[in-house]
Amino acid sequence: MSTVVHFEIPADDIGRVKDFYTKLFGWDIEEIKGMDYWMITTSGECPVNGGIMKRQSPQQGITNYLDVTSVADHALQVEKLGGKIIVPKTAVPGMGYFVVCLDTENNPFGLWEGNKDAK
Repeated sequence: MSTVVHFEIPADDIGRVKDFYTKLFGWDIEEIKGMDYWMITTSGECPVNGGIMKRQSPQQGITNYLDVTSVADHALQVEKLGGKIIVPKTAVPGMGYFVVCLDTENNPFGLWEGNKDAK
């Protein structure tokens, strides 16, 4: 069964949003060198970690990523069910692959396939 394993928060001002979530929730937010991406470590009983990235477009909102066994297979299923692929299968080297989709109501969500061999 797929579950949310990661979320991304787009931001116009990284410092401002980092300060906001650190003070609000006590999240640890650290930059990944060379990637222009900040990893969020949350806390609590069931933590789901995330990331902060520069906003790509004015309408870009928070995206939740769901764990799947194959992003390729699930991307095909998304299209068969009337959804759209807006970012095709992309590797995060040494971590896995992701696809970003729109559901039938134009809500974005991501698919994540963990794979340490991703290149």
